Parts: sequence; C-alpha cells; structure tokens
Amino acid sequence: MSKDPLLQPFQLKHLTLKNRIMTTSHEPAYPEDGMPKERYAAYHAERARAGVALAMTAGSAAVSRDSPPAFNNVLAYRDEVVPWIRQLTDRVHEHGCAVMIQLTHLGRRTGWNKGDWLPSLSSSKHREPAHRAFPKLAEDWDIERIITDFADAAERMQAGGMDGVEIMTHSHLLDQFISPLTNDLDGPYGRGSLENRMRLTTDILAAVRARVGDDFIVGVRYSPDEMQGGGITEDMGIEIAQMLEAQGHIDYLNINRGRTQTDPGLTDVIPVQGMKNAPHIDFVGRVKSTVSLPVFHASKIPDVATARHAVASGLMDMVGMTRAHMADPHIVRKITLGREDDIRPCVGATYCLDRIYQSGDALCIHNAATGRELTMPHQITPAPDKKRVVIIGAGPGGLEAARVAAERGHDVTVFEAQPDPGGQIRLTAQSPRRREMISIIDWRMAQCAARDVEFHFNTWAEAADVTALNPDVVIVATGGLPNTTLFEAEDSPHVTSTWDIISGDVKPASHVLIYDESGDHPGLQAAEVAAEAGSKVELMTPDRSVAPEVMGMTLVPYMRALQDKDVTFTLARRLLEVARDGNKLTATIGTDYSDHSHTAAYDQIVVNYGTMPMDDLYFELKDGSRNLGAVDHDALIEGHPQTLERNPKGRYQLFRIGDAVSARNTHAAIYDALRLMKDI
Repeated sequence: MSKDPLLQPFQLKHLTLKNRIMTTSHEPAYPEDGMPKERYAAYHAERARAGVALAMTAGSAAVSRDSPPAFNNVLAYRDEVVPWIRQLTDRVHEHGCAVMIQLTHLGRRTGWNKGDWLPSLSSSKHREPAHRAFPKLAEDWDIERIITDFADAAERMQAGGMDGVEIMTHSHLLDQFISPLTNDLDGPYGRGSLENRMRLTTDILAAVRARVGDDFIVGVRYSPDEMQGGGITEDMGIEIAQMLEAQGHIDYLNINRGRTQTDPGLTDVIPVQGMKNAPHIDFVGRVKSTVSLPVFHASKIPDVATARHAVASGLMDMVGMTRAHMADPHIVRKITLGREDDIRPCVGATYCLDRIYQSGDALCIHNAATGRELTMPHQITPAPDKKRVVIIGAGPGGLEAARVAAERGHDVTVFEAQPDPGGQIRLTAQSPRRREMISIIDWRMAQCAARDVEFHFNTWAEAADVTALNPDVVIVATGGLPNTTLFEAEDSPHVTSTWDIISGDVKPASHVLIYDESGDHPGLQAAEVAAEAGSKVELMTPDRSVAPEVMGMTLVPYMRALQDKDVTFTLARRLLEVARDGNKLTATIGTDYSDHSHTAAYDQIVVNYGTMPMDDLYFELKDGSRNLGAVDHDALIEGHPQTLERNPKGRYQLFRIGDAVSARNTHAAIYDALRLMKDI
C-alpha cells in the first residue's frame, strides 16, 4: 500500500473514502432546466473514474423557490430532481467515488427578477453589492418554511442516492443571519447574541438530521473569519465550530475564509492568478485544532505538493483540488501511477469561474474537454493510420494540435518563427502576475517532447518548406499581429500597440492614452505597465464598462494595482482620429451616444484592437490542398473526421486554427486544435 499521505483512506462516519482528494462544491452551470442531466453526470463521472474520493456536487443546489439560481444551479426544491440525482450518483458510485451535494438558500445573494419573481430574502435590509437585489427582511413564516425546505431537499437527495448533504452557510442566507454585519432582525433569530444568530442554522441542522436519520452524512461549509471589521472574527468562528460540534448533528466542517459580497472579496476567498497559493491552510489548521470533527478545505491548492503538505501536516483531513481537477480530471490516477509531472497544471486564469459569473458555463482555459465530456476526450486514442502532420506556429493552438496529433501516433513537425514557443502566451507572461500562464506552454512542450515531436525554431516557414515534407495534414497556427487600424481612423501611423508596451519594446511616455476597443487583457496589462513606470494614464473605452471581456474576478488584481496610480478610466468615448502636433499627439474623441466630439493631447496613444490573422502562408498553401482549406462544420461539431475533397489533385488537408482565423482567445485556439485533431 502506498505511503503517500494523499492516497491514504479516510473514515467519514460509516463512509470509507479511498483517498484524501476531493472536489469541493462548485456549480459548473451545466444543469438543464435546473436538473443535473447527462452533461452534469459525465463531468463528475470523469473525475470519479480517475480516482477522486469524494465529489461534492452543486454550488449550491437551491432549496427554496425564493432562492432562484444565480448561475444555473440545481433546483433541489423540485421533486423531479430525484431521478436525475439518481443517475448522477449511480455514474459516480460506479467508480468507487462517494458523492454528496451542497444545499443552500442564497438569501440576498441572488436576484428577484428571475425564476418565479419572488422577492429576495435576508436577515439584512441591505443589498449585496455583487448581486444588487434589495431583500425583504425575513418574517417568522419565512423562517419556518425555509427550515422545512432544507429538510425536504435533504430527503430528496437521500432518495436520489447521495451519500450526504453539505449545508452551505458562507455568504448565503444562513451566514447572513450569523454575521453581525448582516443581521438586522429582532427576536429569537436576530441580532444580539451569537446563539440567536446561529439559531436558523442549528434549527435547520436539527430538522435535516431528523428527516434523514443517523446513517447519512451531514456537513457544514462556513467561514470562521470574515476578515472584515464588525464581522465574524476568528475567535467567533471557532466558537461557531464548537457550537456545531456540541449540537451533534454534523459529521464534518468545510472551511472557507473571508466574505464574497463583492468581486474583490470573492477573489480573496477564491484567489486567482498571481495571488498566493493556499493562503488559508494554516488558518484552517488552527480551527481544526479546536474541534474533533473532520475538516475539509479548498482555496487555490493547485498542485500535488501543496495538497500533500496540507494533509501530511494535519491541517485538514480532505483536501479540495477543484479548479485543479477542471484542468486535469486525472490527477489522482497520475499520482497513483507515479506520473505527477504529467499532470496538466491549473494556471489560475479563473476562466472557469469568470464565465459562470457572466452567465456562461464553466470551461477551463487550457483543457477544452472539461465540460464537454460527452463530445471531447480527456484521453486521446491512437489513430488507425499514421500520418505526416506539419504545424506552423508553436503558440497554444499549434502546440495543442501537435500534442493531440502525437498522441494519435502521427509523425509531427512544428515550425516556429520565434526562438521560443508560446506565441501570445509568452507575451502575456511578461506581466509578473500572469507568469503562471506560461505553464500552458511548458506542459504542452513536455508532452510533445515525450512523443518525439520535431521542432524547428527561428524558422520562418515558407510554402516550399512545408510541402518538402510531403505532409498528409497541414495546420496553420500562425496566430495574429496586433491590429492598430481603427474602423474610424484607418490611417493610424502614430499609435503604438499594447504588445509593444507589454513586451518592453516601447517605453511608456509621460502622458499615455490607452484606447481599449477590445476590452480584454492587453489593454489592462499595458495600463499597468505604464502606470508602474510612472506615467499618467487614461484608459479609454467605447464600452459602458471597463474591460468587459476580462470579467469580475480576474479584473480585481488589475483594479487593485491601478488604484493608487495616476490612472483615469473614461467610458463611452471613441477614438476617431490621431494627428501629430509637434511632440504631442492630438486625439479626436467622440462617442456613440451623440455627435459630441472634442480633442485632447497626449504624449503617446496605445491601441488595443485585437489581432489580424497572419494568414499569408495559409493562402499560399491553399491551392495545393485537397480540401482547399474548407472545414466541414457539421462534422467538426458532431465529432466526425474531416473528409471534404474540393480538389482531387491536392496533396494534403489544410486547416487553420486560433487567431490565424480570427482574433479570439486561448481557449478558442486550444478547442480548435482538440476537436479537429482528435479525429485526424
């Protein structure tokens, strides 16, 4: 038997968990009509198949109709959820993995203008900034029905084959009652004593336990320290833990830390790229030392070494590696096989969570199979026939194409004009906070090296170089170059690109306008570089908000970095023209909302306006290809091989991917590569 602390079994009441690794509750937003259907089950089953000991599903499942989903949550208040829960639990149990579900009432952490249009409910008269709804103050009859709703939902989950339920307090309704910051009520559930503020939680736990009996796991996820003045302190949080243990109705604690009522608060609870790894584990260990209950925890524990330390040091009993398992669902299998170096790393980009908070579904920035388990493979199968594949470009898309082609057993050659791989990722990683992004490239290079992919760096591939290799398949992954030609001002010779500022090829001037037409990372990165250099910076956008493509959690570190600098944000203004005026540049600035325009002078104008494809080589190769570059979209989407033949005399299939097609993002480039190459 392995001596690895992570691979030791753990006894949770009557339930034997086969190792110490779990995925904590999270809502990938895959339900359909509020039900965890095939996609949801396939997602969790993949991680169970690869060895996870405990899958904590939902984040969180709603127990009441006046707790409408904030991001496509499971509806635990509906009876028809039971057979779908049974399908989910059967799929996960099939692989020896325990499965539980988190239950909640969101309170004010949702909106009234969704679901059944019932008013939001809370113990607080104040809205939560992140979700913006002004809540109704809970009445006695609200409290009575919510207690019953939790018990009813727990019973449904038990009927569906769950091993247990986790009651979510943190930042949701129960926590709103518990925290001195958010309880404006009088009476037995109101402000004043901790016992009063805890009463709703303890009454719910008593009702749930009475309904499900003793042979069912019940746990609580909570924050013993809100890290905000006037809120729950560490001492108060420890007292809460001891109260919960003394009540005798729960079997474990799952510990968070902080408050999530704002984007910055949420980002401190769930740290993103560039923030400290595992920031709360010592705090969790302190709380654990005060109770005898098992303790679980997850918060940016992205690597096996940190997880192993957390368990071996006794800081927690079960370690959550949730985002890590979105990047690589096969972590446990690879640990067991002694292949830890083979684990696809989580780079903390938080593309997964940011998409959810923008009403999307969770996707991993560099594992395009996550969330697509019904159509995309996490393990590549060998091709029936070996082919000669030539790829031009060693950015994320090109390297993914090379990796998948090599795993299929093909003979792969990659040309790259630069001395190093990475493309735009290497530029992104120039920013210290985003250095983790380079792991997207490093992991793929290691995968390619293990499969004898041949690389030619510092090589500007011409059509003759490609055809000389007699390829069966050619992939053009040449990416794009920054576009500084605005629609309104086609002749823009005086502007600088964000790439020039980020790379350091051009130094920021004293007074800089950064015109962000794209609303994605490069505009903010360039603003941060210029501000750190001491420039006076104006970040201007024609949009009604700053950097709409960056999204809430990932925006936080940029905004924090810029708050104490000489930076101004200008919304709803459009750059129309740039002219040289001596040592200055004069910008003509308008707006989409009126005919108003004005001029302003700057030392430097930097434009973020996406990229234009580097597609010359593609068009040079097009006439010699069998498909003339055409893609059968139906076959691509349905997962079938590309068989179009538009030129019978052609020698090879030709495709282009990523920004060589159009300006998109890293995930799009990797998804292009995976779904094309998995069938070649």
